[in-house]
Amino acid sequence: MSQRKTVLATNEIYHVYNRGVEKRPIFLTRKDYARLIDLVNYYRFKDCPFKYSHFKRILYQEKMSIMKGLEDKSKKLVEIFAFCLMPNHIHFLIKQLADNGITKFMAKVQNGFSHYFNKRHDRIGHLFQGNFGATRIEDDEQLLHVNRYIHLNPVFSCIIRVEDLEGYEYSSYPEYINKRTDGFCNIQEILSYFNNLEDYKRFITDQASHTKTLENIKHLLIEEDYNFLNSD
Repeated sequence: MSQRKTVLATNEIYHVYNRGVEKRPIFLTRKDYARLIDLVNYYRFKDCPFKYSHFKRILYQEKMSIMKGLEDKSKKLVEIFAFCLMPNHIHFLIKQLADNGITKFMAKVQNGFSHYFNKRHDRIGHLFQGNFGATRIEDDEQLLHVNRYIHLNPVFSCIIRVEDLEGYEYSSYPEYINKRTDGFCNIQEILSYFNNLEDYKRFITDQASHTKTLENIKHLLIEEDYNFLNSD
């Protein structure tokens, strides 16, 4: 993969994505999905006191104290608006809050997950296909389309039906619709564009809009990442 040309600017929002090397699966078990979500939650902060592998081994009360301290400091590398984990690729909608924040965040998440995955599944070598991709969100329309595109990824990929989207555990959609109460995404940024939660749910699941969403995404926003995720 060629080097990413996008310069990542602080206080800008990006669609960030990567996939497994040679399109190979990067999640084989439910535990794999859960581990990456935990890494995302932990490494979005700027001053994590330990590597996650060490953090995971400490007592529950100490973990909660550390996470509360990180939240109270409000020192984040990134603000996460949405995510979706697919069998062989990942999507994030992220705002960079510190210089090089997205790069640092993705490096920690991908390196931590690769180490975990290789050890757990007895493999060696790279897990992700080189450098992650990132495309800047240029306006509100694109912000909403990308949020919808990310949440509909399991439907577009025929993993689930749109009727079952609420039950897809490996995205932020359950957090948006109050099916998950322990999430870490800033959902209010997106929900503020809608009169109520039902309007947002219709925006996501309206069957008539699915094809339009995909075409808008390809045309308006993610030619680079669409080609990246679908190229041989």
